[in-house]
Parts: sequence; C-alpha cells; structure tokens
Amino acid sequence: MLLCITAHHRNTSFELLERLAVDAADLSRSVHDAHAAIRGAVSIATCNRLEVYLDVDAPDLLARELAQRSVVEALESLAGVDEAAVTQNAELLEGAGAVHHLFSVAAGLESVAVGEEEIAGQVKRSVQVAREAGTTTPTLDRAFQEATRTARAARAKGDASRTGRSLARLALDLVGSRLADWGGVNVLLVGTGQYAATTIAALRERGADRIRVYSPSGRAQVFASRTATDPTNDLAASLIWADVVVTCTTRLSIGADDVPADARCFIVDLGLPRNVDATVGERDGVTLLDLETIRLHAPLVHWSAEEDARSVVDAAAHSFVSDAAVEPAVVALRQHVLDLVDGEITRARSRGDDDGRVEEALRHLTSVFLHTPSVMARRHAAAGRAEAVAGAVETLFGLEVGASRGSRATPLSGAQPFEEGEQGEAVGLGR
Repeated sequence: MLLCITAHHRNTSFELLERLAVDAADLSRSVHDAHAAIRGAVSIATCNRLEVYLDVDAPDLLARELAQRSVVEALESLAGVDEAAVTQNAELLEGAGAVHHLFSVAAGLESVAVGEEEIAGQVKRSVQVAREAGTTTPTLDRAFQEATRTARAARAKGDASRTGRSLARLALDLVGSRLADWGGVNVLLVGTGQYAATTIAALRERGADRIRVYSPSGRAQVFASRTATDPTNDLAASLIWADVVVTCTTRLSIGADDVPADARCFIVDLGLPRNVDATVGERDGVTLLDLETIRLHAPLVHWSAEEDARSVVDAAAHSFVSDAAVEPAVVALRQHVLDLVDGEITRARSRGDDDGRVEEALRHLTSVFLHTPSVMARRHAAAGRAEAVAGAVETLFGLEVGASRGSRATPLSGAQPFEEGEQGEAVGLGR
C-alpha cells in the first residue's frame, strides 16, 4: 500500500516546518527500519514541505497505523518534535490520493509560487537519495519516475518554461516593487546551491549586474567563476556594501550582532532552517523578508495555465493508479502463460529443436497473445473495472490474483481519508 504523510505550507506553520527541517536520507532510513512491513520510504524535504512516501505491506488499517507511528517516532528522534505537534498538523494520504499529491507536488502545483521549477528536481533527487540509502522499492521508484515525467508534461502544457516560477523570483518581485531600478543595485548572495543559481538568473533577468557571492563552506570562488559573479570572504564588509542580500544556505545563521550598525539593505532569507534571525529585521535600515513573509504575499493563482497543468496531473495520476490496480491480474496471467510456454519449449528441445526455431516461434506467439489482454486490462481499469478484470482472470484461467496494495483505482479529485469522512478529503493525523 502506498501512503504519504505530509506537512506543508498550507497545513503547518512556518515555525513548525523550520523545526521539522531534517536530513531526508536519515528520515527515510529511520522510517524504513521501524517495522518489517515498511518495505520502502522516500522523503522530500524542502523549504516549504516535509513529506514521507511509504510502501507498506500490510492491511489498510495496520498500514496507516505503521505509517503514522514510524514517521512520528522518527521526527521525535531526529528533530525533537513531539507527537502532538506532528499529528495535529500533518496529513496522511493513501493510494490514489498519495499518487495524485506526489504528481501535483512534482509539477509545482502545491508550491507557494505555483508552477515553480525547482521542485521537480528536488523530487527527482529525493528518490535518488533513497535509492542510494537502500530505502526505496520498485513501486516507489515507478511512482517517482512517473511524477518526474508528469512534471515535464505539465510544464509543457502550462507553458511554465516561460513563466519561470520560483520562490526566489517571487521574493525578488517583492523587493523589486520597492526599488526604482535593479541596475546598479549591489546584491550579496549567500550560498552556492541550486537556489543560488536560480537567484542569479532571476537577478540578471531584472537587470542586476553587481553581484557578490559569499559561501560559508568556502565554495564562493568556484561558484563565482562559473556564474560570472564576484566572490568574497568578508561577510561583514559585504553586508555594508549590499543593497539587497539573499541567503539560501544550510550552513549559516546570521544574528543581529553579525549585521554591522551602518548596514542599510533588504534581506531575503530563503533558508530553512532560517539563515537570518528575526531580530535582524528590527534593526534600523534593514528590511527582512523570510519564507513566512513571502508565503503571505504569494498570489493565490500564480500560474495563468494552472488548470491546464492540473488536467495533465489528473490524467497521469489516474492512469498510474489504474495500471497499478490491474497489475496483479496482468502479472498472474503473464506468468501462467509463460510457464506453459516454457514447458512446451522444454518438450520441443527434447524432440530435437536444436536450432531454436520452435522456441523463437513460441515466444513470439506469447508476446502477441499477451499484448491485447494487457492493453484491455488497463483500459477496463481506467474505466473503474479493475475488479472485473481480476475476476475474469481468476474465472477463465483458474488463477489466484492478489489485490494490489500500491494504489486504488478511485476518483482522483483529492486525497483518500484514513478515517471515516467525506471521500477525497485529506484527514489530519490527529483529527
């Protein structure tokens, strides 16, 4: 059974999200090792969400209980966050709801800046990290791979490549509304990761041409040479020099005492945990925009083609769940036919099929024979008749078809509840 436990900017406060900032690989390992029935776990940790996707081999009610317990205990251990704080905010999604949510997240439809570009890469990297840690499964791998493909299709449909959505761009729009012109503005960038590269691109689109880079990890020189910016090792002097400061790193915390008294600047803090203490914003001459502020100012609809992109996500998620629903029946039928064919091939060899022509003909016939049932099974599943497909295979071939626990072929208008409630409503863990 595929499940997702998610805490994000819509259901969880920024303060709690900051406390939940943990290493994704450590979280996946902790959840994966919590119980033998948890076959896989993949975690997504970004500045606006913490999510764990689980592949659990257990009956539905037990699977939900194991998912909740393993994630809560892992966060208690890794982040020191008590159970109540997690259960009162995070939501549990199962089956079709979990798949649809993953696809929506990858497409940027659940982001603060709807349609943001970075999240698809973060989703792709999260499953790579889980794969390296040995905590993923074929079911999770397929879901994440399809989520990445869906994100590309949604961007093409919604023409997101031209909108260039990201938190960095949204933050710079807020700062730009208070500047006459970006040309000649001194910009200090703290950090050298993916968000830093995105920020530089956004700054140059706006006409900024005086950009310094500071790296607490000492990578400023290499990053600056790659991005045609100016490296600096003197943070204090650069804070005085800068008109705009953008921080996006996990390795630095700037307090009020770290900011020189004569600094006059806008500071955009994109870090989670935050890079800049809130008291810095109380200093005369300093205006601080953190993730909470940016979230409050984000437009409700930031992508003009959002509905087109959502239609792509809906169709892809429905197709994925439908295929998963009939997979046990298709696999059982395929294995049954292949076993029969292998028996005939063995007999053919014993009768002198030395050149392999009989084997080749039988395997070709098998491929042709299985193609149409496989296609029709998926068509019927997409129309909501997955159980009928399983029944037909069991009745006609005398096979036992196990139920798929990866997903359910149910309407994808929203998340599936794990307690009694209205269909399609995400249910909070503690509600």
